[in-house]
Amino acid sequence: MTATRPPGAPDGTGGRADSRRYTAGGDEIRIRRRQRGPTSITPQKAEAAIAALVTALPVEPRPLAAALGGTLRQDVFAERDNPPFDRVCMDGIAVANRALERGHRSFRITGLQRAGTEPTTLADPDGAIEVMTGAVLPAGTDCVIPVEEYEQVGDRVTLRGEAQGGTYRNVQRRGSDGPRGTRMLRAGVRLGAPELAVVASAGLAQVEISRQPAIAVVSTGDELIDPGRPIADHQVRRSNAYAIAAALRAHGFERLHDDHLLDDAVQLRERLARILAEHDVLVLSGGVSKGKFDLVPEVLRELGVREVFHRVAQRPGMPMWFGTTGAGRLVFGLPGNPVSTLICLVRYALPALTAATGATPAPPEPIALAAATRAHRALALFVPARVQTAADGSRRVVPHATSGSGDFLGLAGTDGFVELAPAPADVAAGTVVPFYRW
Repeated sequence: MTATRPPGAPDGTGGRADSRRYTAGGDEIRIRRRQRGPTSITPQKAEAAIAALVTALPVEPRPLAAALGGTLRQDVFAERDNPPFDRVCMDGIAVANRALERGHRSFRITGLQRAGTEPTTLADPDGAIEVMTGAVLPAGTDCVIPVEEYEQVGDRVTLRGEAQGGTYRNVQRRGSDGPRGTRMLRAGVRLGAPELAVVASAGLAQVEISRQPAIAVVSTGDELIDPGRPIADHQVRRSNAYAIAAALRAHGFERLHDDHLLDDAVQLRERLARILAEHDVLVLSGGVSKGKFDLVPEVLRELGVREVFHRVAQRPGMPMWFGTTGAGRLVFGLPGNPVSTLICLVRYALPALTAATGATPAPPEPIALAAATRAHRALALFVPARVQTAADGSRRVVPHATSGSGDFLGLAGTDGFVELAPAPADVAAGTVVPFYRW
C-alpha cells in the first residue's frame, strides 16, 4: 500500500495558529492548528482525509482454490454463451411439441441423452428421447416432459392427465443468461463462493486479486497482561488486540502481526521502526491521548511518520490519530479504551483497508432509532446498538449506551453502532441515522 501526503496536508508539528488545506473527493478540507496542537475535526473530514491518502494495493495472480475472500482486480467475461446450448432443466423425455399439439399422449423412447454427451437427434417426430438434467436438448425436440408427468412401461411412456406441452418447456435457451463476451463480474468484487463459480465458468484457472496488506496490530501499555498469564490486582487483560484482529479477519484481512509494547520511548522507537519497515499498515491501540506516558504520537513523529490529524470531534474516541510514512505506510492510532478502539477501527481503518484492496467500502446503513437517544451538543456521538426486527419485517436499532469508553462489557450483544450528529436535544425515536456494523 502506498500513500503520499497531498501538498499542504498537516504534518502535526506545533507552531503558530495556521491552517492547511488539501482536497479529498473534490472537496477542500481545512484542518486548523494552534499553539497547543491541532484542533478536533469532524468524523466526516477525518474520513475524507484518510481516503485521500489511500491507494490501491499491488495485484497478484492467485489460483481459484486460493482466491476465496480476495478482491477481484480484473473484469471477468463469459468465454461462451451462457448456457452454451439449449439446456435440459428436468429429468424426463424430450419430444416435439407439435406432436403434443396433434394430441399424441403416448411415445416410444428411441434414445438417451445424458449430460456431457454429444447431442442426439430425434428421427421419429412422434417418438421421444429420454433426457437428464443438464444435457443438451436433442435436435428435433423442443419440449421436456418431467418424469413426474408420465408412466413408463418398457420403452413406451404414457402421459398423465396433468402433463402439459409448450415450446421450450423445461428448457433453458442458449445464451439466455448472457451471450459470449458478457461482463459477468467487475473489478472490486470480493470473491465468495458464487463469484468463484462465475470465474470458473469463464474458464479461468487463476484470477488477479489484491495482495493482502501486511497489518501490524500493536497494543501499548505497561498494565496489559495477555490472557492465560498470571495477573496482579493493578493490571488488566490485553483485550483490544483480540478485538482488532477479529474484526480485521471478519473483513477478510489475514496477514496480521500482533505485538505488545510498553510505555517506554526507547522500546517504542526500536520496535515501531522495525514494524513500520515490514508492514503496510500499523494499527495501534493506546498511547495517543494527553497523558504523561502517551508517547506514541511523539515517537511516530521521530520515526518520520507525518501526522495528518490528531483528535476528532467525537465521543468516544476523541484522541484518534492518523498519519503516513514517507514510504506510504498508513498508521492508525486508536484510543486505548476498548469501546473507542473498536468504534474507531470500524469507522476509519476498515473502510480505508477495503478501499486499498480496490473495493468500495460499504456505506453505513440508514436505519430508524427504536427509542429517543440523547445526543452530544458539540460532538458526534457513537452509540452501540443492536438491530431489532419487527413482525412486519421492518428494522430499527435499539441504542445500548455503555457506561463509558472503557465499558467493553456493554458491547456484548450489539450489532454495531449509530452515529449521531451534534444536537442540542434528544434525537427522537423514528429518526433515521447511519448505522455501522461491527
